[in-house]
Amino acid sequence: MDDSQILSAFQDLPGRTGPRPVRGARALVFDACHVGVVLRAVIFVLAVVGVAGMYGAETVVDWLGRASVLSGAAVPATLAWLLVACSLKERLARLPLAAQHLCGVVLGALAALYGGGLLAMIGVAPVPWVATACTGALLAWLLVAALVMRAKGRMPAETTARLAELQARIRPHFLFNSLNSAIALVREDPARAEALLEDLSELFRHALVDRGDAVQLAQEVEVAKHYLDIEQVRFGERLRVQWALDPAAGGARVPPLFLQPLVENAVKHGVEPSPEGAEVKITTQRRGGVVVIKVTNTVPAGQGRAGHGVAQDNVRDRLRLLHDVQAQFQAVLKDGLYQVRMEVPA
Repeated sequence: MDDSQILSAFQDLPGRTGPRPVRGARALVFDACHVGVVLRAVIFVLAVVGVAGMYGAETVVDWLGRASVLSGAAVPATLAWLLVACSLKERLARLPLAAQHLCGVVLGALAALYGGGLLAMIGVAPVPWVATACTGALLAWLLVAALVMRAKGRMPAETTARLAELQARIRPHFLFNSLNSAIALVREDPARAEALLEDLSELFRHALVDRGDAVQLAQEVEVAKHYLDIEQVRFGERLRVQWALDPAAGGARVPPLFLQPLVENAVKHGVEPSPEGAEVKITTQRRGGVVVIKVTNTVPAGQGRAGHGVAQDNVRDRLRLLHDVQAQFQAVLKDGLYQVRMEVPA
């Protein structure tokens, strides 16, 4: 199955599993390292600078000149604050949440003084040092508060997605079909029956064990293989599976149990409705600093993609929660092939 040109809208772009950290300690530390947070912080500071430049400006040209000068100091100061907060994340993580707030505010004041020093170097005088430090502290406090709110909002979203995935994945009819397949094989082929039950056991073990916020892509591929091995017993030759796995992509961090629901959708909407069966292809590829993950399946002629897209929405939301703007998700039906394509940082 040639799935390389289905989603041409994507540009070709040139982990570690460990103990789960305390959520309260992640509000400032980890989020400050995300590209999305950096972009939003810079845009926020530029907006504040743009408004501040209006004070005392008599013309639009005057306002643009003031805003440009202030931006030349504010942006480096903001980036310095984010860089320090990110580089000190492990040390800050050991502090109570209130102490993290205080450190963020103090770093904001120091960063603002750094920006004031840049203004003094280019001859902008006099620089109101106290007001500059207070402004930096206030903006840093607002940014830290936004990061804390984002972290608190992430918890219920993860819980909801988790429950929805469990409900969609461990459906009663799938369990019954798997057990019926095993029963049918007990006398005819005991070894296959045992292998099927082992796959089912592994699938449920991964589903019910909390593995934290992120796992390696290689682990998710193993979960998907267990699921497809079970369905292979049920559908036989109707299910034709292809794997194209890049070993260099296996270390990418992804949400736990994100790949199996997509593979299940491919079986449900590609294999089940077709008497001839369907092909399902799972591809992983590392391209520079990006890992591309594709799940592709053939669709019966004359039939569009059915379903409500709940599983896909859950996967999309969880990818964005984990990687923010660095994650991409797209799905399309084209020329009898349905493909879900994702991009995550390598």
